[in-house]
Amino acid sequence: MKREIIVTADGSSTIHIPEWNEQYHSKYGAIQEANHVFIKNGLSLFSTDVISILEIGFGTGLNSFITFLESEKRDITIDYVGVEAYPILTKEIEQLNYVSVLKANNFNTVFAKMHEQKWEIKNKISTKFSLTKRKQFFNKITDENCYNLIYFDAFGARVQPELWTEAIFKIMYKALKKGGVLVTYSAKGSVRRAMQSVGFVVERLAGPPGKREMLRATKKQFI
Repeated sequence: MKREIIVTADGSSTIHIPEWNEQYHSKYGAIQEANHVFIKNGLSLFSTDVISILEIGFGTGLNSFITFLESEKRDITIDYVGVEAYPILTKEIEQLNYVSVLKANNFNTVFAKMHEQKWEIKNKISTKFSLTKRKQFFNKITDENCYNLIYFDAFGARVQPELWTEAIFKIMYKALKKGGVLVTYSAKGSVRRAMQSVGFVVERLAGPPGKREMLRATKKQFI
């Protein structure tokens, strides 16, 4: 499918798919959405020195990059795994402006390194941040009891409903450690019910710009 780079409301770029009328990030602000959903309502919950994260939809690398910046700011160690079935192209990566909008020019080479590194291999991005990119369909994930936090950033249920089912959330539930958390921009009732059906405790939270609500799901401490 055709993909094109667009600029969102906060000045940061994302990829638009005209055929679906769908973006990789919110048109109301790619960076604002990522910070609100995944950092403020996800990563900020954890005060431990070492945090393991699974990202569903590595895409542009934005979520990975802002998480790296948080690891530097907070002096925490993060083991990050990003799963993506259809990696974006080098020419698309070169048009993304996250480094400049985030005023993170000191880490310009880090963003490039995240995209240049080989798939399926764990790489040390810094002393505090390791990244493993896996080229994989989400329904083929078999990890169990591995992660503190999941960033669920798949394309929306309107265009890919098969990614928002009980079957997928059962895989997510197994992948999390007890007490682990999944955060997503979605607030659909069908998504919330699918999460609850596999055992998650689900909260509705205030959404990022352009969205009224989002969801946070927690795996019970005692099962």
